[in-house]
Amino acid sequence: MAEVGIFVGTMYGNALLVAEEAETILKKHGHQAKVFEDPDLTEWQYYRNHYALVVTSTTGQGDLPDSIVPLFQAIKDQLGYQPELHYGLIALGDSNYDRFCGGGKQFDALLQEQGATRISDVLTIDANDHPEPEIVSGPWVEQWATLLK
Repeated sequence: MAEVGIFVGTMYGNALLVAEEAETILKKHGHQAKVFEDPDLTEWQYYRNHYALVVTSTTGQGDLPDSIVPLFQAIKDQLGYQPELHYGLIALGDSNYDRFCGGGKQFDALLQEQGATRISDVLTIDANDHPEPEIVSGPWVEQWATLLK
């Protein structure tokens, strides 16, 4: 089964809740999964040859939360091309703001620029419609888990 690093960017804890639920689902499917709440480049590097699942919320300005900015910058500044990476992305946001799910979209754009392969579509979750985001993310992770080798 697959090894999955779950990299979290959270402001109020919802993204961490989604990540922990994803970890449980992935393990139920027989995968090895580990959540990184304050992820760094060393942890990311290990999962470049496995799978990465990025779960991030978005600030009111459409940016990444402080907890994941150092990882994002390190990937951008130090890694460059990483075609061996396979990843998934869950973006949490609030459609009352102009840059809905902007943090997750930035992360996805960076990984796409670096040649990584996204497994499945990005899941965007609107806090207005889904105050309990794990209800939406759970079925997505169930499906995503079946795509891992």
